[in-house]
Order: sequence, then C-alpha cells, then structure tokens
Amino acid sequence: MRSAAILGTILTVLGAAACGSPGPTDRARSVPAPLALGAASYDDPNAEKPRIRWGDGPTSLNDRCIVRKNKLNLRMPPIFVNGQPIGFC
Repeated sequence: MRSAAILGTILTVLGAAACGSPGPTDRARSVPAPLALGAASYDDPNAEKPRIRWGDGPTSLNDRCIVRKNKLNLRMPPIFVNGQPIGFC
C-alpha cells in the first residue's frame, strides 16, 4: 500500500513538472523587432496609384488601398504580412 502511495506521489510530481508553462518557442524568438521605417513617400509621384516607400527601406506590395481601392495614405503605418509591408488608405 505504501509503495503505491509513493509511486502515485512521484507520478503526480513528474506530471506537474511536465505540464508547466512552456517557454517561448523558436518561432516566437525569431520574430524581428519593429522596423524604424523612416519618412514615407510615393515611389512614383506621377502615377495615379503609386506604391509607398518608407525611408530607404521597404516598398508596399500593393499600389491601392485594400479596403476602398483608393490611393495609399502616407500617414497610415503599414501592416507587415510575412515580412512584407501592406499600405492602407
């Protein structure tokens, strides 16, 4: 009887240790810090619906607003999808 109680206690302790909160995963550690984008400007100011370029860095994948299909707004920060900036109006 006593050995069954000791075995039950050991299994409970090991089970509790195994069910502890996990640390950050490798994927969570690999997420880059937010970029310092710099000033936004239109890639081609003469185009009807130009892409946005932030500083010397990335250029938006889209050339028009996803929601309203209008020209992109320079004052709206981009949303990054798979590391690529998407501009909004």
